[in-house]
Amino acid sequence: MATQSADFQTLSRRYTADKGFRAFIQKGMSGYYLKRDQNKANFQDWQGARDLAAEIKYEAVNHLDKYLLEFEQKITARGAKVFWAPNAEAAREYILKVAKENGVRSIIKSKTMTSEEIHLNDALEKEGFGVFESDLGEYIVQLRKEAPFHLVFPAMHLTRRQISDLFQKELGSEPTDEPEKLTMIARDVMRRKYCEADMGISGTNFAVAETGMISITENEGNARLTTSLPRIHVALLGIEKVLPKLEDLSLFLPMLATAGAGQTMTCYNTMYSGPRQPGEPDGPEQMHIVLLDNRRTELLADAEQRDSLGCIRCGACLNVCPIFKNVGGYSYGTTYGGPIGSVITPHLRGLKDWKHLSAASSLCGACTEACPVKIDLHHHLLQNRRNGAKASPAVGEKVAFGGFSLMMGHPALYRLAVVFGRVFQPLQGLVNGTILDPLRAWTGSRKFPTLAPQSFHEQWKKQRKGKP
Repeated sequence: MATQSADFQTLSRRYTADKGFRAFIQKGMSGYYLKRDQNKANFQDWQGARDLAAEIKYEAVNHLDKYLLEFEQKITARGAKVFWAPNAEAAREYILKVAKENGVRSIIKSKTMTSEEIHLNDALEKEGFGVFESDLGEYIVQLRKEAPFHLVFPAMHLTRRQISDLFQKELGSEPTDEPEKLTMIARDVMRRKYCEADMGISGTNFAVAETGMISITENEGNARLTTSLPRIHVALLGIEKVLPKLEDLSLFLPMLATAGAGQTMTCYNTMYSGPRQPGEPDGPEQMHIVLLDNRRTELLADAEQRDSLGCIRCGACLNVCPIFKNVGGYSYGTTYGGPIGSVITPHLRGLKDWKHLSAASSLCGACTEACPVKIDLHHHLLQNRRNGAKASPAVGEKVAFGGFSLMMGHPALYRLAVVFGRVFQPLQGLVNGTILDPLRAWTGSRKFPTLAPQSFHEQWKKQRKGKP
């Protein structure tokens, strides 16, 4: 069994057994559902907005070659430097090169899942650069030496008490469970880091081809400081983030806020179009855009699942997923958790080692219904299961389903199996869920269903003969 699959099973068992943790996550999500639905009602036609968003992303993803070149041309004309990174290693090396050539000593970074994807912090710290997270949630998990728990809410798994204890230990602050005081403790540290940083690294929510701008949306204002105060700004950008026109943001910004956090609009929405221009009083001296492929073009070549590149990383599919709400973000073991992560991770990191994620779904379709850009998530999970079974079939599953197929194709075998099943069912009760049970992967947390004393076929035959 692959390590990733074994780790997923171990962690998911641990989290599902923790009823307190599950109740905490469920409670945290309850307010989101209410606010999300209230703000969806502010749209004149939410379903129509989803249709339009899906059309725009379809156009952008299917013409990436055109829109990315247009974006590059416009933003380089104002002095930004664009680097096309084919993979994570190339992206890391470029950012390290910029930092070394400019004598950077301290780096501040706003929230960006793309940097988590390429393990940027580790690479920078190994080279001796201090990296400081400016997003409050990211800062908290950084102090705990953890990855983000959720695409949008990195520290949603922690209570105020846990955060207070962490701040006491790491920052020497007084204990408190008041959110405002906890925020001020972190802010006091962060403000000093902004002034010390030579380089600011940000992610990007959208890139506009028409105007050559990147758009960053946030709630704390930390990204504005990260991108404006240091003398160098580096923006990481997955190639799928491009939109054709500036007017597209009028749809995507409120849609991202509503689907992602149940807000009408996120507090800060900023567009950046290059470094400081002559005559401007502030802003970075240099701006670098790192356009990251990292196997996205392989996903683009898959006509069946190409639409998953339309993801705007709102996290809505995670919020409604019954699996995510019970096993949590860390069980997935990868940057992108939940349904969208289970769809794209096998493409980004290899189907053989990550195909198990597609089995972590009830296939209820809640993720597809929640997705603001109408990605057919639960069908893509089924397609991944099919592709995984074709690429590296599990011997046990192959034998089991081969036998099932043979039995269902031959009624006599089926009837014989039913007879044997009734005879041996008492034995199942003796070994249920133990190491002797061949079905323990399923029966470990479930009761094996009792076979009916009479099958429908037997009842039908008796009825035809006039017997009760």
